[in-house]
Amino acid sequence: MVTSLALMTCLYFSSLYIHLSYSSPSRLPIGIHPLDEKYYDAELIKCKDGSKSFTRDRLNDNFCDCADGTDEPGTSACPAGRFYCRNTGSTPTFLFSSRVNDCICDCCDGSDECGGTVSCPNTCIMGGNIVYQRTNYDSTASNLDSLNSRKTKSGIRMEDSAQKLRGLKALVYVQVFLVIVVVAFLLFRRRKTRRRNSR
Repeated sequence: MVTSLALMTCLYFSSLYIHLSYSSPSRLPIGIHPLDEKYYDAELIKCKDGSKSFTRDRLNDNFCDCADGTDEPGTSACPAGRFYCRNTGSTPTFLFSSRVNDCICDCCDGSDECGGTVSCPNTCIMGGNIVYQRTNYDSTASNLDSLNSRKTKSGIRMEDSAQKLRGLKALVYVQVFLVIVVVAFLLFRRRKTRRRNSR
């Protein structure tokens, strides 16, 4: 009884941690780069080109209010817009907004197909987005963004490394969870066998 209670407690806290680690970055509206989080936190948001302002409820409403696509990072409403693929576990990238909800899974995490018509499997942790990795961070989609991101001496962006570490951390927690489940199962089975043998 004590073993099963300890197992249940471990399962609860590990699942809670995994849930919290995945839910914290998703509080951003879809398609927004993490460095722009503070920009989109305001209730009244200015277009990045300075032409207009819009309220937060008009963000990703599938109507282009800003010519530069600032208000539609997660839809294909603005032709000049860009969509940010988090690709947790792989390399983040930017897409043209025309590739959002086009029934083709462009992001390895499937986030560009959030419309519900296509179900994209998450292939990031399994080595997805290989074409982008082979081009050594110089794909044309990533050149769309002129972010002033810090780079290490090897030329790898710090944000990319942080995303990969988060994905690996989640993978380690899943593996630990599975080991705990297998050990608990074996202990339960062993205990059950001992009870049968003692009769």
